[in-house]
Amino acid sequence: MIVQIQGNVKFPITLDPTVWIFDDRKQSFEEVFHPESVEQDNEAEEELKRKSQRFDREVYQQKLNPPVNKSLHRKEKERILTESFMMPIKPFIHTSEPDPSVSKAVLITENGEHTLQADRFAEGLLLFSKDGKPLKEDGPVHLYFTDEGDQQEPIKGIRKIIFQ
Repeated sequence: MIVQIQGNVKFPITLDPTVWIFDDRKQSFEEVFHPESVEQDNEAEEELKRKSQRFDREVYQQKLNPPVNKSLHRKEKERILTESFMMPIKPFIHTSEPDPSVSKAVLITENGEHTLQADRFAEGLLLFSKDGKPLKEDGPVHLYFTDEGDQQEPIKGIRKIIFQ
């Protein structure tokens, strides 16, 4: 259930997609491919938060500071157990620091290799959770691109990424 980034990089790294569920950079599949439906839910949630903050200020008369370690609320816990989530690959590529001469990313999967342009690969999103569960059978991650939409055929079962 890990993905290795290797090849012509300064820092080879190992990614563990099972812990990304707690990462603030994650995005739901719906947020990425159907943002209009998510906006309506977010507006109602934001209004509820504003009312809650106003109530807290009136009752406690204190300045509200955001928590240092954000805890999961009940709604977020339900969301984690039911939705599908994706993670942008770009921050991990940045951390591994590929050599400027890198032009290709070779994705090693259970079914063979897939070669992509490095710039194109950097724009991808890795699906790591489907319906609240990690991708075990054809995982640990699937690669999607936002410009191809949710009807595209993803690259599944990525186990290793080699920059050349």
